[in-house]
This record gives sequence, C-alpha cells and structure tokens, in this order.
Amino acid sequence: MPRPSLFFLLAALAAAASAAPASAADRAAAIRDPDTRAWWQIAEALSSDAMEGRDIGSPGHVRAQEWVAARLKAAGLKPAGDNGGWFQSFPVHESRVDVADVSVVREGKTIAFKFLQEFSVRAADDLPAGLDAPMTFAGYCRAEDLTDAKGQVAVCINTRRRGLTTSAERLRNAEAAGAVGLIQVDDPGFTIEPPRWPAAYARTVTIADGPAPRTNHFVAMTMSAEAFTQLARGSGRDGAAVLKSAAAKEPLTAFDLKGQLHAAFKVSVRDFTAANVLAILPGSDPKLAAEHLVLSAHLDGYGYGEPVAGDKLYNGTLDDAAYVGTLIRFAETHAGKPLKRSVLIAAFTGEEKGLLGARWFTAHPTVPKASIVADINLDQLRPLFPLKLMTVLALDDSTLGATVRQVAGARGIRVQPDPEPERSLLTRADHYPFLQIGVPATGFIFGYEPGTEAERRYREWYEIRYHRPQDDLTQPVDFQAAGDFNRFFYALAETVADAPERPAWTAGSRYAPKP
Repeated sequence: MPRPSLFFLLAALAAAASAAPASAADRAAAIRDPDTRAWWQIAEALSSDAMEGRDIGSPGHVRAQEWVAARLKAAGLKPAGDNGGWFQSFPVHESRVDVADVSVVREGKTIAFKFLQEFSVRAADDLPAGLDAPMTFAGYCRAEDLTDAKGQVAVCINTRRRGLTTSAERLRNAEAAGAVGLIQVDDPGFTIEPPRWPAAYARTVTIADGPAPRTNHFVAMTMSAEAFTQLARGSGRDGAAVLKSAAAKEPLTAFDLKGQLHAAFKVSVRDFTAANVLAILPGSDPKLAAEHLVLSAHLDGYGYGEPVAGDKLYNGTLDDAAYVGTLIRFAETHAGKPLKRSVLIAAFTGEEKGLLGARWFTAHPTVPKASIVADINLDQLRPLFPLKLMTVLALDDSTLGATVRQVAGARGIRVQPDPEPERSLLTRADHYPFLQIGVPATGFIFGYEPGTEAERRYREWYEIRYHRPQDDLTQPVDFQAAGDFNRFFYALAETVADAPERPAWTAGSRYAPKP
C-alpha cells in the first residue's frame, strides 16, 4: 500500500485540526481534565472531515492509519506489523451494488421502492442483473413455512429475537426450498435496537485469501416495515396487522403476495489491500515480557454514504475514533514506564465489514499466538451519561471478569453481564475473534437502569446516530464519564499486564479450548 510523505502527513494533521468545527474546538478547551482533553483532541483529528470517515480501502483511512502510527511511534512504542513495520496488510475483495431498481407490478400498476431508503440488497459478484418472480409471505421462514416457495421470492420477518429463526437459518431454508430470492422485513418488535434507514450503501467486503465463494445467484434483500405494508396490499391480508403479530412473536400464516416482483441490479467489484496498525510497548519483566496483552479498537468507519439530513459523511466519532484515541493515550501515558508484560496496541480495520482486521490478526498473529494472554477491546462505548454501571461482555467466561469487578468496584462502578443478549453484541466487535481462537477477551458498554434518563439517551443514540453521519464531533458527550472510563481502562490494562498469572478460563466457558 502506498504511504504518504511526511509533508503530506503534517498537512493532513493540520487539515484535520482546521476541519473540526469551532464548537468542537471550544468543547475541547473547556474540558478540565488534561488526559480527557487530549483524548478528545485525538477524536477530533481522527473523525474530522479531513479523514473522510476512515472507510476501509479509502484515502481517508490510509491517512488515519499513518496518523495513528506516527503517534504511537512518538510515544516510544515499537512497530509490530509485517516485516518490522507498523502495518499488517491483508487482501480484500469488495462487491458493491451501485444501482438497484425494485418494483412490484399488480393489476397493471407499478409500485416502486427506494433503494437504501426502503430496501437494500446483499452485494455479491454473481448477483443477477435482474429478477422477475412471484412472491410468497413465509412468516419467520421456518422450513415448514416454505413448502410452496419454489421459484418465488420468499418474504419473511427479519427477527433477531430468541426462539425464532436466525438470519442464517432463513437464508438456508429459503434456498433449500428452491426460492429464487429472500426479502427480510424489519421486525417492529425488536425495539432494543430499532432498524435504521437509510442504509449507508450496499457492499460486501471480505478477506480475499481463500477460494471464491460458491455461486448460486440467490438474491437476498432487506425491506422496511413501512414498505412491507405496500407489498402486502391486494393480498387480502393487512400488512400492518401481520407486523403487529410478528412484534408479539405470534405464529404467522404463509400466504401469497399479489403481483410480480421486478428487480434490476448493477454491481461493481474491486480488490485492494487493507492494513491494521500494530505497535508494542515492550514489557520489563525478564519472564513476563515474552507474553502479550492486546489492547484493541477499530480505526475504520463508514466513510461516505447515503445522506441523512443532508449530510453524507459518516464521521464515526464514538464508533470508534474516540477509542483508538484511548489506546493512543494509554501508550503516551506509559511512555518510559513499561509494564511487566508486553502490551500490543492494535488499531484494527474492517470491523464494520465483519471484524476483518481482527480476524486476519488472530489467524496470522505477528507475535506467537501462545504468548497472547488476553484481548481487551474498546468499541460499543457511548459516554452519554455518568458511568455508574457497566455491561461487561464475556464477564463470566474467564478470570478477566473478576479483575474487571475488582478494578471497577474500586472506582464505584457496578458491573453486569449483557442484559440484552439478543443484540449479539458479544459477536459484533473485535474481541470475538480472540475468543474464537481460545484467548480470553472482553469488551464494555455503558450500562443503565431501565426507565431512566440514561436509558433514554442510550436508545436515542442508537436511533439517530449509530452508523449515521450524526455520530460526529457535535454530538452530546459526558466528558466526566468518558474520563472515568478511560481511567478504569488504564487501571485494568495495568492490572492484567502486571499480574503474576495470565487470565484463565472459568469452568464451563464455551470458549475455553477443549482438552
């Protein structure tokens, strides 16, 4: 991957500072705690418009990774990437749906749906140029709901709730039944993390290190609940009533949807190289220095996408520029003060496209795999209210949980396991690939009591800012809470890095390596 010159890096840094809105600069100046102020200034630089949202494979991401590497180098860390460098590169393949036209013809009338506003489609190299087929509503797409789906587009509820089908099961069932496509409709009952429209874009980004995926020309789409009510008209069924039953997890009856679905797609593909930023703070203990504690966050964001309220740049301030900033501040505050174990700082890329950078690193670690004692990952953090309660992922799977309880308790922070497992937050962030290879790992979420103002702020953030341009430098932030979390994180990392024993699996953990 080409690297910018030093002059370019300095220019980019200056541009990042000037690109931040004056209100953001004023906020930084008003933060009393010096460490929190420095943290927010990093967030300003990494999520400024100059970094273009840091989408994987974009010039903005290259600028951001060079900027992060320069800060880690200045802090005195050592490179831990490929061939003694700061970067670990891997090959990437992208399919993108550039144009998608979907409509239904019913009784001579055409009903058109808006791409990325009312429906999206899974991008694939072999996505057919067109599709023309009848439709059937198949409830939750259980196998028994799809007996008459051959040659049709199956339409079902995109539920994420326990006791019902998963997305993977629905896809498998529809394909096995001979359906030519699948439309998954938003579940109005899944209120803990509501569906968000518009979608930024329709892209599939994968690591390109294996055989090409099998081809089957199967079309998989998603659709808003509002669009489904239009789709159901003329079928003799009330679409709103069907959605209400789905929201209540009631049994759903299969029925034919009147009309013919017409779709046309235009796909583009490209191959490129992406890179993680990796650095090491060498340990000081003659024995423990050979072991590595990984501290991680993801550098990539969404970049440019479908506009929301006139803004098409998805800056990704809290997701996750600010927490790459926490890693940088950890490195800077520990410059010249090594811990007993070595600490590997990892700014992964491709998290937003399927944990790509973390998956590549865990499959191709740049330090011996056996030397990695744990991963503590920073993502999904929303410092919007005081930090009194913290959700800890994989809390009871390893002794990391006991250490978290100890460090958090000393700061007056209560901890809890994930109260909303249906959201699958455990599998949606970069700690998960470490668990999959048998390395203890954890991540955190600001917790709240049900029905409180804290919950209202949290839900509002997911509704209006998550993966949207509004996750930017102007959003509300509780800087006291942000500083409290960063201090907790520093203390936790220090405790794990200096502990005589490495973290161990607890009895019965599903992630513990089998004997």
